[in-house]
Amino acid sequence: MRAVQRLALFDLDNTLVDLDAAFRAWVAEFVDEHGLGRGAINWLIALDQAGYPHREVFFAKVQDHFALPAPVEELWGRYRKRMPYLVHCRPEVLEALTRLRASGWKVAIVTNGTADNQLGKIRQTGLAKAVDAYALSGSEGVRKPDRELFEIAAQRCGMTLADGGWIVGDNLVADIGGGRDAGLRTIWVDRGTWPDHEHDADHVVADVLQAMQILYETR
Repeated sequence: MRAVQRLALFDLDNTLVDLDAAFRAWVAEFVDEHGLGRGAINWLIALDQAGYPHREVFFAKVQDHFALPAPVEELWGRYRKRMPYLVHCRPEVLEALTRLRASGWKVAIVTNGTADNQLGKIRQTGLAKAVDAYALSGSEGVRKPDRELFEIAAQRCGMTLADGGWIVGDNLVADIGGGRDAGLRTIWVDRGTWPDHEHDADHVVADVLQAMQILYETR
């Protein structure tokens, strides 16, 4: 297997940060704020897990179900403003990114999502200072698994996908499939959310720190 340049691209949500934990914290706040009752917590979490990652659709269903007076756009806007303050990046993850860069790797974040929400997370968690670059679908007008978003991140690191690299992420389609199609080697962070799905990731790990160790040991 040929050597590739030291370019490491990372997904953000549920890879570098635990979005699920932040979402549960938001749900608890939202239920209390609107006086929805404890049963609403399970309903909201189930709706999220049912496959409504696009928050316009999610909040349209929430507004209808609970007959909330606020417009969908307002509910979604409040969510985007709040989430960056609920998401955390573990100190050991920040330290591992610093270690990678110190050993000669260029590191970038490649993430789908609205620009304000994702950029807020990157800044509030300290990740903005821990990486060389980032490419956000909401800013660039293109989403993973499209090769172009990976290419933008590589170029901002002074590199090109033609010379290879790595992608680390938890989504088999956006990260692993998209990365593979872009000519990258892949490390899948398996969080147990893709049961019985076939994949062609080069490595499978349970935590992003394990992925970084693989990269650090790659020569």
